[in-house]
Amino acid sequence: MYTFQFTRFVIGAIFAISVIAADAFSQALAQAQNPDWFIPPQAQPQGQPHPSKPATHRPTAAEPSPLVTSPAGQNPAPQAAAGAPAPAPQVPLPPAPTLPPLPKGAAPPAAVIGVLSVPDVMRNSTAAQEVERVIRERRDKLNAEAQKEQATWRSMQEAMVNDRAKLSPEQIRARERQLQERITNAQRSFRERGKIIQDAAQYSLAQIERTLIMIIRQVAESRGMNLVLHRAQVALNVNEFDITQEVTDQLNKVLPAVVIPPDGQEPSAALAKQAPTPKTPATPAAARAAADATAPQGAAPQNASKPAPKQ
Repeated sequence: MYTFQFTRFVIGAIFAISVIAADAFSQALAQAQNPDWFIPPQAQPQGQPHPSKPATHRPTAAEPSPLVTSPAGQNPAPQAAAGAPAPAPQVPLPPAPTLPPLPKGAAPPAAVIGVLSVPDVMRNSTAAQEVERVIRERRDKLNAEAQKEQATWRSMQEAMVNDRAKLSPEQIRARERQLQERITNAQRSFRERGKIIQDAAQYSLAQIERTLIMIIRQVAESRGMNLVLHRAQVALNVNEFDITQEVTDQLNKVLPAVVIPPDGQEPSAALAKQAPTPKTPATPAAARAAADATAPQGAAPQNASKPAPKQ
């Protein structure tokens, strides 16, 4: 008979396909909002991990909340949970190594600072605006097809419920398998198409990232700047430090548009189709034959032997 577990499977599949068809461009564009988005890995300082938010301490069942007080108005002392493992003993560390003296190095130059807002540059970039528009259209198309497929699943499920009194157990199981196979295939298809959309967005934004790095260095060198900071990390600065507008104008001039892979194609496949086919150079004999074929009538062929000079 039509089981409750199969109903839960259909509901879970509908929810999963909605998640798969969610916004693919927002994940790629979120990198542009990261202050370190356009900094190449080799340019980031080594040995300094990104600061992480402190973990929020949540009291467990064995650890009472600090807001809960005893009848006397005092916080109760935490009690060890029954059966909890004993804390590991504190083992002292070995002695620290002795640091050898270092020779005196050259002092860095005086800092000439610039300020930049990468999110503002991306918002005003014509190439980034075009990428956002194209990727959003593909995402909306995928969402519309996913919703249409979900409606088909519901219709098949309702028809199965209405006809279960007229069907044999074998027929019900066959229709369940048919619906399950359709759901599985659709999930795989939508997952692959969502990944293609996300890869296209990342490939398009990578072109902007590469050019943006070069333009920032170019503008900084033209201003004599040797240190460029993110505007979000600076509490106070004057307008003369800000190079956001200059970088934006140069980016729109140098890179007004980028190559966006066609809809439904991976970037690697699109590049393979765009690569020109190398032509095989013709041999000297074939070149002479082609020249003789295109020569005007009455003209001597190029490969004709010259008459021997008179003695």
